[in-house]
This record gives sequence, structure tokens and C-alpha cells, in this order.
Amino acid sequence: MSLARTTQAAPALETPAFELAAEGRPARLAQLLGDYIELTKPKVQSLLLLTTVSTMYVAGDPSPLLVLLTCLGGYLSAGGAAAVNHVLDRDIDARMKRTAARPIPAGRVSPRAGLTFGLILACMSLLELSLAVNPLAAALSFAGFLGYVVLYTAVLKRRTAQNIVIGGAAGAVPPLVGWAAARGSVGGTAVILFFIVFFWTPPHFWALSLLMKSDYERVGVPMLPVVRGEAETRRQILLYSVLLYAVTQLPFCAGGFGAVYLGCSLVLGVGFIAAAARLYRRADRASALRLYLFSLLYLALLFAAMAADAQLHL
Repeated sequence: MSLARTTQAAPALETPAFELAAEGRPARLAQLLGDYIELTKPKVQSLLLLTTVSTMYVAGDPSPLLVLLTCLGGYLSAGGAAAVNHVLDRDIDARMKRTAARPIPAGRVSPRAGLTFGLILACMSLLELSLAVNPLAAALSFAGFLGYVVLYTAVLKRRTAQNIVIGGAAGAVPPLVGWAAARGSVGGTAVILFFIVFFWTPPHFWALSLLMKSDYERVGVPMLPVVRGEAETRRQILLYSVLLYAVTQLPFCAGGFGAVYLGCSLVLGVGFIAAAARLYRRADRASALRLYLFSLLYLALLFAAMAADAQLHL
């Protein structure tokens, strides 16, 4: 009998369970970190911070440190509000295609953990802005937190088609925070910038709601296309676009900006109205998506033009 036939094959080595768990731990931690970052809605935050920073440079010549500290406080506040929004909306998020994979409805983060996280961020923001910037900026930022969580999410969103019109005031707070951070007060120009974002919000969000109408209809959220129809929504978008254009001319008329801002606001305003008119005429998803994406670029470029114009006149 040969040695090859009598020798048994050596058993395959198995990786101990604790080693497998250790190998998977970094991936789970990375996933958890990513989920908590997602709770703060970082994509939305980028535009809010841009309006904050631009307003600071309109108000004066802030130091890089002051800008950084203001942005940190703003991110903590808006991120905390977003996290609480995730918690309050978890039931409808779970039933909408666009939001079903979010951390809380997907079960990766518990509602209690999400709520705790959001409230901690809000408290950190209030403390950081009060101590490192000034109490007025802290109070305005906290007002934005309450406006988004209480006024928009808890009270208006599921009760009225005007939810985004009234609740949009919370998203218009960053320019006030930026001005208060730079000057320690709130002036007339800051109020106008607040209203620019305020009147920009409805056509921006209604364009998205046209794309998401079936989702909102399924969960019973009374967004304008669900309650009053798509034709009326497109009409309102066009009307608000014209109104927005008029409001954006107020800073120049009041002497707050010069030719750079005027030229940019004219071009951007005409582009916004043209996109809204195209949506009104064509009534298709492609036009709604085009307007939604352009509205993001519009606000970013408009506030960048404000900052550039102001810095040229320092």
C-alpha cells in the first residue's frame, strides 16, 4: 500500500470567528460613520454654508478663523435639524423610493440614537456660536433649527400645501447668521438676502416635488402638485420666479451692490424665468429636473456675485 493512499489529507485551516469579526469591524464603523454624516444632509448643507460665507464677505472682511467658526456652528445647527427631521419623517421616508434607504428607515440607526445625535449637535452649535462668534449669531442659528424641526417638519409638512412657503423661512436664516457673525447685528441688506432665499425656496422645491409627486401622493404629504395639481404647480413656479427676480433687484436699488451684482442677477434671473417658462409650456419631467438643477446653480452663483461685488468695493 502506498504512502499516498494511507496518509489522510490535512484539514483546512479555519479563520477563528473573533478574527472575522475583527476584520469586519472597520467596515461596520465606516458604515456607521457614513450613516451619521448622512443624517446631517451634507449636500443640502453645502448650499446653506455658501450663502452664509458669501453674506459674511458682503457684510465686511471677516478673518478666515471667524468664517471657519461660523461655518462649524452653522453645520452643527443645520445638521442637527436634519437629523431630527430624519427621525420625525421616518414613517413616510420608509415608504418613499427616494428616501427608503436612509439610515433610520433602513434600520441602520435607531430613532432614539438619531434624535439624541440631532439634539447634541444643536446644543453644540448654540454653545460654539455663543462663545466663539457672538450670541446673536447663535440665537439666529437656533431659530433656524427650531423653524425647520418644529414649524416645517412637525407642524406644516403634513398639514398644508403651503408647507414649503412658510417653512422655507428656516432655510433662509443662514444669511442672517452670516451677517450677524460678521457685524454683530442684522442690517437691511441682510433682511433682503433672507427674502431672496425665502422666495427662491418654493420654485426650487416645487420643481423637485413635481418629480417626486407619486411618492408624496403615496404617503399623503400635501405637497402642491398633490393637492392642487401639476398645472397649478407649474404656474406657481413661474409666478414665484418672476417675484424672485424682482426681489433680487432690491439690493442694487437700495445701493448695497454695484454693476457686477446687477449684471449677474439680470442674467441669472432671466435664465431662471426662462427655465420656469419652459417647464410651464412643456410640462415634462425633463424640464422640471432642468429647473431644479439650475436653481441650485442659480443661488450659488447669485451669492458668489454678491460677495465678489462687495469685495471689489472694500
